[in-house]
Amino acid sequence: MTGTPAGTRLLGLPPQAGADCRVLILGSMPGAASLAAARYYAHPRNRFWPLMALLCGIDAGLGHPQRLAALQAAGLGLWDVIGSCERRGSLDADIVRGSEVANPLADWLAARPGIRAVAFNGGTAARAFERHVGPTLPAALAARLALHALPSTSPANAAFSLERLAAQWSVLSRHLDRP
Repeated sequence: MTGTPAGTRLLGLPPQAGADCRVLILGSMPGAASLAAARYYAHPRNRFWPLMALLCGIDAGLGHPQRLAALQAAGLGLWDVIGSCERRGSLDADIVRGSEVANPLADWLAARPGIRAVAFNGGTAARAFERHVGPTLPAALAARLALHALPSTSPANAAFSLERLAAQWSVLSRHLDRP
């Protein structure tokens, strides 16, 4: 089994969003490869960066800092619902229920009125947001955000081809057009 021994508290990565962020993409908690590399979507078989190449024209072959800059220039930001947790492996299913501490998303989103939508990279992220963050969102903030639960780009989601992911994730394009 990959990941960490039971009882180890994992800390997530910081948010990556520019001043012009219009869509925040939330994962659940970075996997072991991403945490070890201190980079979002570092697992070589994760389809996130190839998906962004299809949807936004971001060169998946660029270095991580350049990919993040291109993502931000496209109006997209990255973070995770869970800021810390215990996890026995690298999969979302390995997160120890009850050990999750959510990132301060309600305050963070409230401070960024340009964000129009939140996209969840997988069902675990959407459920964690609903459980930990949704109840803390002020009504006006909740009303301005479009929430999109999207299929995971993880290699564990083998049922979705890259093309099928792109078809589902293309819903984000309407939020990226400038007003």
